Amino acid sequence: MSTTYTPRLRKRYKEEIVSALMKKFNYSSVMQVPVLEKICLNQGVNGATADKKLVDVAVQEMTNIAGQKAISSKSKKAISNFKLRENMPIAARVTLRRDNMYEFLDRLIAVSLPRVRDFKGVNNKGFDGRGNYTMGIKEQIIFPEIEIDKVTKINGMDITFVTSAKTDEEALALLTELGIPFKK
Repeated sequence: MSTTYTPRLRKRYKEEIVSALMKKFNYSSVMQVPVLEKICLNQGVNGATADKKLVDVAVQEMTNIAGQKAISSKSKKAISNFKLRENMPIAARVTLRRDNMYEFLDRLIAVSLPRVRDFKGVNNKGFDGRGNYTMGIKEQIIFPEIEIDKVTKINGMDITFVTSAKTDEEALALLTELGIPFKK
């Protein structure tokens, strides 16, 4: 008999959150309940035009944070004022789905967000009108996977939660149930 591992948040979603959201929004089917589809991490690297190694360091840090290989993003067009050429690596990104996504979200809520200085909750103004939420993090060193001694440059990042919710209200309810601490 082999037992498969299920992340804690995924199990909680199936057992508690679905029924809570069905009750709150009066859904007639379980299929109407919004679900977290993916989490996208994106980190623009300041000074990448001058030093190519900064992007490689950012990709390695993102890989450590996400637990999944990150890739570098290249510029789409040249901007001479910024000394930026087309196809120049300028950012690092990674998209998490399924178990990796739930594991990352659990670590973000339980470990990383409490390490933010003067943390009073996550701003709830990052919704896009279609049920997706984006939050910014000012320092990548809040993640325990990053060794502070080896950090050469403090970079921020954007974390986007893509849900199947049709409205921001449904997405807010879903993310609040999952445990994201929004400001009151």
